[in-house]
Amino acid sequence: MIRDRKPWFLVEVKHADTRLAPELGYFQAQTAASHAFQVVVELDHVDVDCFSYARPIVVPMRTLLSQLL
Repeated sequence: MIRDRKPWFLVEVKHADTRLAPELGYFQAQTAASHAFQVVVELDHVDVDCFSYARPIVVPMRTLLSQLL
């Protein structure tokens, strides 16, 4: 996702795998994106601010999508 013509956040989508993909951190460093998320479809919503993290994190799909509205 781009914001002000700069990479804002990266998203890698997994169905159920909650092991953080090391490539996500690599691409975040290469693009200087502010945030990087490994979105997992099969996880339940959690009450956390995804955008408070600068490092790559695993996050439920429902949680991330609820914060994009």
